[in-house]
Amino acid sequence: MTELIWEGKYGPDGKKTAPFHYPLPFQDIETVNEPQSVRAYNYSLFSASHPTEWRNRLIWGDKKYVLPSLLPEFQGKVNLIYIDPPFATGADFSYTVTIPADSSSPPHTTLDSGDTTFLKEPSIIEQKAYRDTWGRGLDGYLQWFYETVVLLHELLSDDGSIFVHCDWRVNSQIRLILNEVFSSEYCLNEVTWLRSSSGKTTSKSFPRDTDTILYYSKSPSYIFNAVFQPLSDKTIAMYDKDDHDGRGLYRYYPMQKTGGPGPETTYDYVDDNGKIWKCPAKGWRMKYEKIKALENDDRLVLTGNTLQEKAYWNERENEGKIASNLWNDIPNLQGSSNQMLGYPTQKPEALLERIIRASSNENDLILDCFAGSGTTAAVAEKLNRRWITADLGRFAIHTTRKRLLSIEGARPFVVQNLGKYERQAWQTAEFGESHAGHGTRAEVDAARQARYRRFILDLYGAEPIEGYTWLHGVKAGRMVYIGSVDAPVALGEIRQIAAEFWRAAGPEGAATNGVDVLGWDFAFELNEMGKQMAAEANVDLRFKRIPREVLEKKAVQQGDIQFFELAALSLCHSLQDRRLELDLVDFIVNPDDVPPDVQQAVTHWTQWVDYWAIDWDYKEDTFHNQWQNYRTKHDPKLITHAAHTYDHPGTYIVVVKVIDLLGNDTTRALTIEVS
Repeated sequence: MTELIWEGKYGPDGKKTAPFHYPLPFQDIETVNEPQSVRAYNYSLFSASHPTEWRNRLIWGDKKYVLPSLLPEFQGKVNLIYIDPPFATGADFSYTVTIPADSSSPPHTTLDSGDTTFLKEPSIIEQKAYRDTWGRGLDGYLQWFYETVVLLHELLSDDGSIFVHCDWRVNSQIRLILNEVFSSEYCLNEVTWLRSSSGKTTSKSFPRDTDTILYYSKSPSYIFNAVFQPLSDKTIAMYDKDDHDGRGLYRYYPMQKTGGPGPETTYDYVDDNGKIWKCPAKGWRMKYEKIKALENDDRLVLTGNTLQEKAYWNERENEGKIASNLWNDIPNLQGSSNQMLGYPTQKPEALLERIIRASSNENDLILDCFAGSGTTAAVAEKLNRRWITADLGRFAIHTTRKRLLSIEGARPFVVQNLGKYERQAWQTAEFGESHAGHGTRAEVDAARQARYRRFILDLYGAEPIEGYTWLHGVKAGRMVYIGSVDAPVALGEIRQIAAEFWRAAGPEGAATNGVDVLGWDFAFELNEMGKQMAAEANVDLRFKRIPREVLEKKAVQQGDIQFFELAALSLCHSLQDRRLELDLVDFIVNPDDVPPDVQQAVTHWTQWVDYWAIDWDYKEDTFHNQWQNYRTKHDPKLITHAAHTYDHPGTYIVVVKVIDLLGNDTTRALTIEVS
């Protein structure tokens, strides 16, 4: 067998390097479009450990962990996979951010001609993913792609197929890998997509106007539905005959076959008048019975030396011609397109519609692990398919969420990640028993925690300190606390930190300026209530998020780690006759990830807000999006007021989630007593 070899494909033992196969549990971080009645019912079922009905899934995470985590539930169950992996261009993880003009005062802020846009460069985690893919050149990319395809093959059903979108850079190597994993026997086609037309542009090479889409199945029994392309103007003009019998325009269509002859279409035809029409060299296009039916319907032209069919326009105008592997009728998106969402590599919905219609049926399961702007999920939703889509980028998840919410009648879906389970796996691998030495379980755990905290302190640039439980280091005159990988930093920890801070300060007063609290996640109410509690205790607290980049060795090695302070969200509310009125009144965000000249365009806090949502009855399980408002290209107004009427008295926790222009989320919880 011919095989493509690259550095890293085989390990020292001579065996192929296998992809990461350790499944991790998914965490539901938000449900969207879930009716309250269904939520209550599912909540009761969940409490009884009963399964709930299907929910489409939007997953934030690295496919290296996401794909193996899907296997326990979906191995052999995905009917169609479409992937549009990175092409080794600088635009793979970039997107355009629009800062709306401050054209009016709350409650409405409107985008207008004064908008400011800038190209958001890839985040550190996305840069890391790009380096992992291309850091060793083509060898690194091929190993990355091979491991991905092996997992996708396991997820695909026996009647399933996969479409891999690529361009001229790597399409030949990708095809060889697909041949190896899927078998060249199941290479069904190579689609050429004419995405643009260069016109008269000149250069020192031929213009690159096409992409390639490689199409493979898992077995001979794959789903395929014929799809059609619109007829050309030249073809439409051929329908120029009319018998004025109410059937409309038609054209003559020869009955001779153009391909190879077959036994069922090689015969002499005898018409109703007894005339014998000799079999053409390649036979007829139809069986004898079908030609006779055309003659009986007065649709067979019996003149000249050949038989011809009357092909009517009204039977073809909604069908077109059967699509070939040359797709020259779907232009790429332009900046003025209504579909454009700021992603340079975004694909048109018509492209995905053709693929999904051709290779799946209603209610089939579609997977795309490079979600981008969410085109695959959006089209699958419109065509009544189930879908799972994932992406590494936080902004991609946010963009896809908004896009799905904009679809009328969109079904409920859940936003997931691997959360603490991914961090636990990382902590065990990096600082577990093999590193921590021997001893009792408590001693091993303590050693692992100590190594983990020292690692985070080093990344933060702090020095470790001993003798404290809730204070772990010091930096620039401030104490540092390191949160656990297992749970959000909560108010109880803040109380302990404040108390230990004053014990450390002693009777002479604090020797430091305060405490930096570093955490992976933070309780909903922490930023406001925690700071209020600390202020009452005369402790200056700053909450900073430990970035997910910490999990990636290359990001750590290259110093690509930044700890950003949490945004602050202020709300105002009133309650009367069970009706809760709630307003956003302020949002303070750390703008370090925005160019300085762009920051100057922000004159009002509402310009940072892109989306906000409310769970009116949070039950400490999952954030349920029961109300939301967000900016879109076509409806850029941001409403800062919301209201809700409760049916029953009781104590309710209201959680508000705000997502800024870069896709970062901030939450705040309120406790409401309804009488």
